[in-house]
Amino acid sequence: MHWGEALAILAAGVWAGAINTVVGSGTLVTFPVLVAFGYPPVTATMSNAIGLVFGGFSGAWGYRRELRGQGRRLLRLLPASLLGAVTGASLLLHLPERAFEAIVPVLLVLALLLVVLQTRLQRVVSARRAARGRTGDPTGWGAVGLLLAVYGAGVYGGYFTAAQGILLMGIMGPLLADGLQRLNALKNVLALAVNVVAALIYVVVAPERIAWAAVGLVAAGSLVGGQLGASVGRRLPPAVLRAVIVVMGCVALWTFLAD
Repeated sequence: MHWGEALAILAAGVWAGAINTVVGSGTLVTFPVLVAFGYPPVTATMSNAIGLVFGGFSGAWGYRRELRGQGRRLLRLLPASLLGAVTGASLLLHLPERAFEAIVPVLLVLALLLVVLQTRLQRVVSARRAARGRTGDPTGWGAVGLLLAVYGAGVYGGYFTAAQGILLMGIMGPLLADGLQRLNALKNVLALAVNVVAALIYVVVAPERIAWAAVGLVAAGSLVGGQLGASVGRRLPPAVLRAVIVVMGCVALWTFLAD
């Protein structure tokens, strides 16, 4: 690996770790960089998912204060995320690579739309919550729907991690009456759980398809980036973060469509 390539992957890992902690969609930074340097899409996805686990731990630790008092909520939602991760990782390993190459552009478009519309969706959710005077977590069918939606996000995250965090925020925002920062802390833990499960499956089942040098660089970068995201990222303008994500996502789309 050329030193310039190594520095680019390391820098992408730092930025991805920070974005994942604050917003989500860090994969839209690291994934196109790995693909641009010649890694096959499935190899890039597996290597990226393993590397970003380290940034997930760093970011979740940085948000530990916002997790206080959410233990019971986390215990209810975590099994759905874990089961979804197993399902998504299994799909990635068993579906043919052609299927992955056909599906990923669609997922990227979906992720980019969620990024672009994030602020508008948050305003709609906040207005509906205020109008209904909703307090507390959902019960009955609402709780079932929340679990199914979190499971779906876990499947998505186990298969392709991009915008998993934004999906989780979009799911939890309308259903959990809590502050945005506390939901973000919960999102970090659930996304981390999905990435850990998926990474373990990749390592056990298909270690030969993992680019370990890329894993190490993404891991080192995201470990630093996760902490930076927790301490500094909240002060960055959201519009700047969204613009970078959209640009990198368009690079990924161009890379796929050009092959």
